[in-house]
Amino acid sequence: MAIRNLSNLRPPTKANENKKRVGRGMGSGMGKTSTRGHKGQGSRSGSSLMRGFEGGQMPLHRRLPKRGFTNIFRVEYTVVGLDRLAEINAATGTAEFSLEKIVELNLLRRKNGLIKVLNNGEIKAAITVHAHKFSASAKAAIEAAGGQAILIGA
Repeated sequence: MAIRNLSNLRPPTKANENKKRVGRGMGSGMGKTSTRGHKGQGSRSGSSLMRGFEGGQMPLHRRLPKRGFTNIFRVEYTVVGLDRLAEINAATGTAEFSLEKIVELNLLRRKNGLIKVLNNGEIKAAITVHAHKFSASAKAAIEAAGGQAILIGA
C-alpha cells in the first residue's frame, strides 16, 4: 500500500454524492411519478406501512408461536463466587470487598447493578464482603472463616 500524503488523499466512496432529488422535472430522470411507479399503495401521498408489513401476508411476528411469560418485576443480580473472592484475596491481599472495590476489580459490569455472593469454592481467609444478597451457605462459609457478610441496602 502506498504511503498516504496530501497528494494522494481521496474522500470515502459516495461521500461526495448528492441526495436523490425527486420530482424536479423530466430532465432529472426522476420526474413525473418521482420514482414511485404508477398507482399502487406506495404511490399515494401519506403512505406508510406498519413495521413488518408483508403485503397482507400474515407477518412473521404473528406466525411464530408465543411461549412463556416475562416477569417485568424481575431483579437481576451479578453473581460473584467465593472462589473468585478467595483468589483475589490471595493475589492482592484484599480483605475488604466494598461495592467500590468490586466495581474496581471488574466483577460488577453494570454501574448500578446488584451483587449476589454464592458459595462455589471454599474460603480460608477472613474477609469482609459487602453485597446486596448472599446465599445462606456463602454467608455461613464467610463467617466460619472469621469474616463478615454485610448486606447493602438492608
